[in-house]
Amino acid sequence: MPPADRRARRRQETIDEILDIAVAIMSEEGVNGLSLSEVARRLGIQPPSIYKYFPSLMAIYDELFLRGQTMHLEVMRDAMATADPGLDALVAGLEASGRWLLANRAVAELLFWRPVPKFEPSHSAMAISREMIDIQRAALVDAVTAGQLGPGADSDEAVFLVSTLIIGVLSQAFANEPDLEWGTGRFTPLFPKLMRLLVAVYPPPS
Repeated sequence: MPPADRRARRRQETIDEILDIAVAIMSEEGVNGLSLSEVARRLGIQPPSIYKYFPSLMAIYDELFLRGQTMHLEVMRDAMATADPGLDALVAGLEASGRWLLANRAVAELLFWRPVPKFEPSHSAMAISREMIDIQRAALVDAVTAGQLGPGADSDEAVFLVSTLIIGVLSQAFANEPDLEWGTGRFTPLFPKLMRLLVAVYPPPS
């Protein structure tokens, strides 16, 4: 391997290690408890050396946001691909999302609860979020086409309703049953029933 490639590989390995350490700190101390000095201490370097890889703490948060949403999107897309188009795919994708978010709580809080004052994801990081909305919107369009939902379901309002349902369930689970897996406890088993509200709000043509 040419020297330049070896340096690039080592640099990327260090970046990945920094991000893994950051997630560990957020899991232990809370998302807003992340600090460059603690990352450097655990990495075994002086704090100024972190700036060779990230210009600021907010840059680490942004990379964590991008990496988290990329992994989250892959999980959701894979689950939807194995289900029938329409409501089945939407529910399958959101349930897979819920499992992943419960298993990656610190990253989930960064993605959806905005616990860090003044942190705003960059345009490139938010692009993944928009792609996630697009595949949910496509599933709603498929549901309308299949006659599972009425025409109003292929709207921004329906997308907002779906996100409110899944985030509401996860918020209750995080606050009251953070150690339980998806499908257990009092809250996450309610999600399939809540999704039936879509049929009541957007009834299919008779």
